[in-house]
Amino acid sequence: MDGLLRLGIGPFQVFDFTPSTVAERSFRGKTGSFELKVCFAKQGDLTFEIMQPTGGESLMAEYLDQRRGQEGIQHIAFDCKNIPMNDRKREMRERGFEPAMEGVWQGRKGTCNFCFFDTEVGTGTVFESIDFSDDWEDPDFEWYPHAPATDAPYGPERPVGY
Repeated sequence: MDGLLRLGIGPFQVFDFTPSTVAERSFRGKTGSFELKVCFAKQGDLTFEIMQPTGGESLMAEYLDQRRGQEGIQHIAFDCKNIPMNDRKREMRERGFEPAMEGVWQGRKGTCNFCFFDTEVGTGTVFESIDFSDDWEDPDFEWYPHAPATDAPYGPERPVGY
């Protein structure tokens, strides 16, 4: 994260993905137990996301294991607004890509459905689809390294939902 800060990207909203914030979790077709630190920084219309595995099996832990701990770009996230998540999953399955890791993140209000597809062999990276509910409000988080200035184009008044 500090490397991105040096590039002028940040500050970051830091969230915990735990059983209490992501109750519905699956990993490779079975009940998931992954826990993550998930950090977001907005730069205009682009959102940078950093994920650190903190417990259980996850695609992020596999990525780090395969690369002997070397960090890098593990996935790309996209939103297909107005296309229900079940339709997205069906279409990806028809193209030969199964869900690998998914969950429902609870906001202060609303939810965010996320699904990582097993696309790495076919594309060189993992694709994630996200779907924030219309009533989404960020859950509790911390800022790193500090909160932005109040006139910044990101922050508490701009939810992470794209």
